Amino acid sequence: MLRLIGFDGDDTLWHSEGFYRSAHDEFESLLGRYIDLADARVHDRLLATERRNLKLFGYGAKGMTLSMLETAIELSEERISARDLHSLLAIGKDILAHPVELLPGIREAVETVANEYRIVLITKGDLFHQEAKVARSGLTDLFHRIEIVSEKDATTYARLFEEFAVAPEHFAMVGNSLRSDIAPVIALGGWGVYMPYHVTWAHEQDTDFAEDHARVRRVADASGVPAALRELQAVAASPAYNADAG
Repeated sequence: MLRLIGFDGDDTLWHSEGFYRSAHDEFESLLGRYIDLADARVHDRLLATERRNLKLFGYGAKGMTLSMLETAIELSEERISARDLHSLLAIGKDILAHPVELLPGIREAVETVANEYRIVLITKGDLFHQEAKVARSGLTDLFHRIEIVSEKDATTYARLFEEFAVAPEHFAMVGNSLRSDIAPVIALGGWGVYMPYHVTWAHEQDTDFAEDHARVRRVADASGVPAALRELQAVAASPAYNADAG
């Protein structure tokens, strides 16, 4: 049976991707002073740079800002002015300073789940930025533990399960990313509640995981999370499931 529930942070508890989309729009507008945006495939070039830099800079606003600077210098053939490079830095700083806006109904959903299970927050990205967002969320006291990780993959979750002293089959993850929140947990034998956000970074869409997996429930918004977990709990406790698992 389920004993521990994990929650993702960005775009599960609070809004995030929309701020990055706005930053990308500002980036393209600025580069339009130097290049033909239609021919340069700016979005694709920036995404490629971000993906290439993930192992160096990690996830988050700082890595995105450095990737914007690199892409701008390359696409402008080093013609971009120091003033405009400074503007790109300001865009990144604005993301780091943006207020934390909780998703509708998420506080009530998390409180309900916390009354029934131990809950943990598992979020990835820049340590300082994620710590600030967690603190500003007002949800800190609800979580048994808070983990900020550099990557969410099977290796990371396996390490966390060992630290939490919980078997994968007793854990469910709630998140908006199939790639990072759901697929690795399912691969290890856990459960998932998929709550898609209205926009998703292209890198997080890079997965062939099917959301109709028997150990996954999809919900339209936060209000559906407690019921989805109860449904998974019933499946996990059923004789039929345990017979199949055995």
